[in-house]
Amino acid sequence: MSSLSGVRLDILDPLVGGPVAHADGPAAQPPTNDYLELKRLIKQQGLLAKQPVYYAAQLLLLLGLSALGVTLVVILDDPWLRILTAAFWAFVFTQIAFIGHDAGHREVFNAAWKNDVLALILINLVLGASRGWWVDKHNRHHGNPNQPGLDPDIDFPVLAFSEEQAQAKLGVSRFIVSYQAFFFFPLLLLEALNMRFHSTRFLVQNRPRYFLAEVLLISLHVALYVGGLVYLLGVWSALLFIVVHHALLGLYLGFSFATNHKGMLMLEENSRMGYLRRQILTARNLNPHPLTDFFFGPLGCQIEHHLFPAMPRNRLRVAEPMVKAFCQQRSIAYHETSLRQAYREILHHLHEVGAPLRKERRWRGR
Repeated sequence: MSSLSGVRLDILDPLVGGPVAHADGPAAQPPTNDYLELKRLIKQQGLLAKQPVYYAAQLLLLLGLSALGVTLVVILDDPWLRILTAAFWAFVFTQIAFIGHDAGHREVFNAAWKNDVLALILINLVLGASRGWWVDKHNRHHGNPNQPGLDPDIDFPVLAFSEEQAQAKLGVSRFIVSYQAFFFFPLLLLEALNMRFHSTRFLVQNRPRYFLAEVLLISLHVALYVGGLVYLLGVWSALLFIVVHHALLGLYLGFSFATNHKGMLMLEENSRMGYLRRQILTARNLNPHPLTDFFFGPLGCQIEHHLFPAMPRNRLRVAEPMVKAFCQQRSIAYHETSLRQAYREILHHLHEVGAPLRKERRWRGR
C-alpha cells in the first residue's frame, strides 16, 4: 500500500483484516458491540469460511469463456461480428474483475499470499490495471463510504454527490455537473480508461508491496493484448476493437458499481457515525435474482459485503436474512430494491445535486 502522511490506524482494514491507513481527517469509528454481536452470529453459521470449490468453478468458467473469446477473435472476419466479440470480451473482463475484487478482499484462499497472487494475475496481467492502486483505493472506500474527503469513490472531477461538491466545480466540470444525470451513462464509457490512468499514476508515484511484479505483469498485458490484436486483426481493426472493448467494459463496470452507494446517505465530512450503521445506511442491495446475482457478481449484495468484506461471494445471500432481521430488531433502515428503482434513485439524486447549478445558469442567462 502507498505511504500516507498523518495516517491513523484505528479501524479494521476491510480487505486484509488488519489496521487500515487513512489520510489526515476523521476516521470511521471502530466496530461497536452491535457489530461484534452480528459477526458472532454470522461466524456461528460458518458463513466466513472460504469456498474453494465455488471459486474453482468460477475460474474454470472464466477460463472457458476466455478461450471462446480468443477463438472468436481468430475465426471471425466480419467487422460487425468483431464488434460483438469486443462486447463479449467486455463482459468477460468485468466478470474477471469481480473475481479480482474478491481476491483483493482475500475471500478466495485462507493463505493471504495466494489471494495476492491471484489478484495480481487477474487485475494486473489480465485486466492491465494495478492491484496496489485498487487495494489502496478500496480500503479507503470501505472505511469511509460516502464520506466526502475520505471516500475516493465519490471524488470525481466531473460528478458531484452533494451540493457542496457541486458548488466547488469550475469551468467545464461545473457545466457537466449541472446536467450530470444526463451525462452519467456517457461518462461511464470512459471508466476503463480512467482505471488504467489511475493505475499508471499510482505506480509512478508509489512503490506498493509488489511493485516490480505489477509493472512487469502490466507490461506483459499490454504486449499480449495490443500486440495480439494487431497481429490478428491489423492496426485499424485492432484499434476499433480496443475502443469498443474499453467503452463497453467501462460501461459494465460503472453500471455495476454505481448501484452500491450512489444516491444513498451522504455523511458529513466530520461524521463519527458508528461502523455498523455507517456500512448499512450508505449501501444499497439489489433484489435477489439469479440473473442479477450473476451479472453483478458480488455487488448486488452490497450491505453484507460491506459488513463482512472477507465473506465469500456465494455466502452473501445466505447471510442476508440474518442481517435484515438484525437491522429490523434495532430499527436500522435496510435498503434493498430493484435494479430499475436503484437507477431511478441514482439519477434523481444526481439531478437534484445539480439543480442549484442549473438554476444559477438560468439566472445568468436572463
